[in-house]
Amino acid sequence: MKVNVTGRNLVITDAIREQVEKKLSKFDKMFNSDIEASATFSVQKNKHIVEVTIPLKNGALFRAEAISDDMYMSIDEAIDRISKQMKKHKTKLEKRFHSNDSIRFEEIPDTVEPIVESSIVKTKRFGVKPMGPEEAVLQMELLGHDFFVFLNGDTEEINVVYKRKDGDFGLIEPYL
Repeated sequence: MKVNVTGRNLVITDAIREQVEKKLSKFDKMFNSDIEASATFSVQKNKHIVEVTIPLKNGALFRAEAISDDMYMSIDEAIDRISKQMKKHKTKLEKRFHSNDSIRFEEIPDTVEPIVESSIVKTKRFGVKPMGPEEAVLQMELLGHDFFVFLNGDTEEINVVYKRKDGDFGLIEPYL
């Protein structure tokens, strides 16, 4: 597995690069072809943040983020979360394909219908008025929600603002 390592607002040392590559190499046996994983490192207010993403060619995606006081602890936690995701996904695939053989994630045909664990039980419809992201955040807080869908007055596209775990806000701008 090839690993792309990047740092936001910090320089990545060789030791950190080697550590994440070593930890991710344990997943090599689960893939047939070369997969490119990415690991992004950042520091915010003395918190070390590691984001690991493994996109598969069939469209599946494994992603984990970990935050701790130590970069190496964050690496371990993120890799553990990815590992749990993979084990859960592999178990579902084994049940679906009735196989006890070793399943590799890329052997799964693209035409297989997705595994549905839950269903949509309610649909909400609401009118949207053009507004800026700042006003959307205010509306979201007023409603007490964790996210808010709105029509961006500047771009005339549907956007989503959401509350992040760190207390800040995020903006999702879809594109085609």
